[in-house]
Amino acid sequence: MIDNIKPKEATSIINSLVSGVVPKIGVQHITVGRSEEINAFITALEDVKNGHSMAKFWIGDFGSGKSFMLHLLNTVALKQKFVVSNADFTPDNRLYSNDGKSVILYSAIMDNIAIQTKPEGGALQTLLEKWIEQVITKTAEDNHISLTDIRNDQYLALIQNSIMKTVNDITEVGGFDFGSVIVKYYEGYIKGDEMLRRNALKWLKGEYKTKTEARQDLGVREVINDSNFYDMLKNFCKFFVSMGYSGFMINLDEAINLYKISTSAAREKNYEKILSIYNDCFQGKISNLFINFAGTKEFLENERRGLFSYQALKSRLETNKFETLEIRDFAQPVIKLTPLDHNEIFVLLKKLKLIFDFNYKTELNISDDEIFGFMEEMFNKPGASEFLTPREVIRDFLNILNIIRQNPGVDKKQLFGEIEISDERPNDIVLLDSIEEI
Repeated sequence: MIDNIKPKEATSIINSLVSGVVPKIGVQHITVGRSEEINAFITALEDVKNGHSMAKFWIGDFGSGKSFMLHLLNTVALKQKFVVSNADFTPDNRLYSNDGKSVILYSAIMDNIAIQTKPEGGALQTLLEKWIEQVITKTAEDNHISLTDIRNDQYLALIQNSIMKTVNDITEVGGFDFGSVIVKYYEGYIKGDEMLRRNALKWLKGEYKTKTEARQDLGVREVINDSNFYDMLKNFCKFFVSMGYSGFMINLDEAINLYKISTSAAREKNYEKILSIYNDCFQGKISNLFINFAGTKEFLENERRGLFSYQALKSRLETNKFETLEIRDFAQPVIKLTPLDHNEIFVLLKKLKLIFDFNYKTELNISDDEIFGFMEEMFNKPGASEFLTPREVIRDFLNILNIIRQNPGVDKKQLFGEIEISDERPNDIVLLDSIEEI
């Protein structure tokens, strides 16, 4: 049996992988062949803990394990007492825009904030209240007031002043409004005013559309928008570190959606924002921030649409010229995820079989030889060498296990023989690639 796996993790793993997505929890139980990448990541985490910042680019083909890698990084970072968050680039959000698409990305990041006790996200409110309790405790100690009395209305102004002073000490751009909103959250927290707390959270998550609405509800002059959202993320990073966390790690997946932006000027502005983040991290302009981007080789290396179309990024992100397939450099900003070999996939499928049995409280009669037989069928199919991805192998394997579980007398060899290989790349990417070749 897989050691220390929880029923909730097993269910998440099986249900997510059958659906073709990465499970939010439990990924450490199905990790194979990534030990060097993880060791390098742990070293980088230590640097970020010590006040440095980092930007990494995880590059691989569709279905090669980029999203899985980001979820695994989350698991590692949470254990190292980082606040983490994940968000996917989509056609509706991006790093730079002037029509609200950047704020949509920011809101997704804030919605998905996770800590070790809330690894599935939604931890922003928990963190706010934990920080407020820290301020209350320190203010009570500094003023020799009991922890019971300090919560009385007569000390409301004292706590408000402490919150504003503490926030001003740790923030830069937008710090006043940031502090004012946290003061409002505290008022709602102490008085049991759920609407006030909800409005403060709404502001902090970038959900106010107009300054007028924010001023009416909270008395603040500004809202989080496309031009200041990154400053707010940096404020939150300092905020989390002031609470005793190691840092703030943000994972941004599906970066191919930046590659797919139709106008070159808009793409360039987004790549310029990536350059700004990169420079902030490596020039020491921000501390304790770790940002991971995940994308395909096209997103990185395409000279017309990818990051390499922006010369300043190309010069920073080109592969170490001394690296080979056998001699890797995991300290560089770009980590290229090589495909799992057949032995690693075999180990992974064996693990999945054990988790499947645990989840369904069964013990399917599938031998190692039959797992090998399944793999041979898959890897010998027409198109396998070009299109087959670990995601498709995993999904087909689990689908077959589900058939066997519900139909114990089924012919396994016949099931294996019905496997078909398809090109999983999105049609628009295939079309873009074709256009680039013309």
